[in-house]
Amino acid sequence: MNKLQKLREERAAQVDKMDKACATAKSEDREMTESEVTAFDEADAAIKEIDKKIASASRFEKAASEKSNQERIIPAASRNASIPRIPGDGAPREFDSMGEFIHAVRFRQNDPRLASLFKDDVMGHEMRGEQRMDTGSSGGFAVPTQFREELLMVDPEEAVVRPRATIIAAGDPPDSEISMPALNQGAGSNRYGGVSVSWIGEGDDKPETTVGLKEITLKPYEAAATLVVTDKLLRNWKAANSILPALLTGAMRQEEDYQFLRGDGNKKPLGLFNSGAVLSVNRTTANRIKFADVSKMMNQFKGKNPVWLCAKYSRDQLVTLEDTQGHLVWTYSAREGLPDTLMGIPVIFTELQPALGTKGDLALVSLSDYLIKDGSGPFVAASEHVLFRQNKTVIKISWNVDGQAWLNGPLVGRDGNNYSPFILLDIPAA
Repeated sequence: MNKLQKLREERAAQVDKMDKACATAKSEDREMTESEVTAFDEADAAIKEIDKKIASASRFEKAASEKSNQERIIPAASRNASIPRIPGDGAPREFDSMGEFIHAVRFRQNDPRLASLFKDDVMGHEMRGEQRMDTGSSGGFAVPTQFREELLMVDPEEAVVRPRATIIAAGDPPDSEISMPALNQGAGSNRYGGVSVSWIGEGDDKPETTVGLKEITLKPYEAAATLVVTDKLLRNWKAANSILPALLTGAMRQEEDYQFLRGDGNKKPLGLFNSGAVLSVNRTTANRIKFADVSKMMNQFKGKNPVWLCAKYSRDQLVTLEDTQGHLVWTYSAREGLPDTLMGIPVIFTELQPALGTKGDLALVSLSDYLIKDGSGPFVAASEHVLFRQNKTVIKISWNVDGQAWLNGPLVGRDGNNYSPFILLDIPAA
């Protein structure tokens, strides 16, 4: 029996003596005798002394426990460090907020709540080691599950592509490549991944066909965003929680949007503007957007849930567009939160578009025909080394993702014309 348990039992015995000292007087509805009062006071004094000993023993036991736990943890600065979770129900299991999680990554890497959050390498091996900014994919802690959905939640008003695209979940292993049929199959075929439809008369043999499937491959690539913050802010994690997650999420979403729209596919997503499925429409007048341009773009469009993507500075031209009868084709939304429309199609203005007057300043697209393959992450790492003298910390958030159009070429309709879910307005024809 340890000392603390023995003291608690001694205290319980004194409480019994105190109760017995006043029990008889209470049952007989009388005042306590002098001997009973003396017995009560002696038990009360003993309890006070025992409480002092219990408080002291508790401190000693807590210190010993913390020391034991600390000795079981190899410091995070040592390569191949191990940070096991402290057993028992007394240890906290979850972080209260994203800010507290980031604070722990920076200042308390021996926090048992981080033990199960070490990032795995591409081979699936658990990597427990120094969280350095220069180790690429080898550093960082996985964002806890309860915050991951919040961090990855995308508001359609804050991001363009992700909330409207077709998302392929990370799966297991999360960063492995995936190949799937492309939607276009060339002239005389449908756009549904090579599905062949035949009409068969009663008793006839099913026609034999050879379908040459075209495939696209997605392999999540790592992206990383960094943010410099003061150590003072990080220590006040409740205040940091109202700032840091929003900044990190905003940076992630803006970078993803740019790459999903304009990425070159070199160790990053292939943006839909660079897809082989894009069809371009030459504008009638340089640096202008005319009704004839908009009408021709709609003629060549084929897809679901279309949206216009517009350069910021194109608004003045778009809101004054008139059809051949002199009617405005721009409609302002009557409800807050709903976009304005051009020719009845929702409009999204974004600074990620090419400059006004250049190819792509106006695009008509079906973003559900763009595939996003999520991988592992996000992960958070912190380094004080770079700006140690300034009492600042570099926070890095990294994640893995790929994306490209579901088609690798325009659709050839049964009428012989080319169609696409990605139509860009180009410069005038030479």
